[in-house]
Amino acid sequence: EVQLLESGGVSVQAGGSLRLSCAVPGYMYSVYGMGWFRQAPGKEREGIATIDSNGRTAYADSVKGRFTISKDNAKNTLYLQMNSLKFEDTATYYCAAGAVYLTAVQALDRMGEFGYWGQGTQVTVSS
Repeated sequence: EVQLLESGGVSVQAGGSLRLSCAVPGYMYSVYGMGWFRQAPGKEREGIATIDSNGRTAYADSVKGRFTISKDNAKNTLYLQMNSLKFEDTATYYCAAGAVYLTAVQALDRMGEFGYWGQGTQVTVSS
């Protein structure tokens, strides 16, 4: 079973920056969409950033302008650059791949279309 592997989750102060990484098998880059999702305590998991196989991106309103999703095919790595972090960004962050026939905008609200997931990495923002 293919499982993705996130890294980079740490504790950081509000206003700080952090970059999450996710190792994704190389064969997925040309076909699969990828995304970052997060789940805060007591809340449902939500999509926050997606990138489709053509490189188009989409963001949830809560992170737009602060977070940037990108992928490096040569390094088989998906990234999430997070700037101007807020207390409410505290959550477990998951990377995922799948959503083969969806655009980035469509994929943002279709978590069920992602068949491959990482184990999650914790990001804690202190105010």
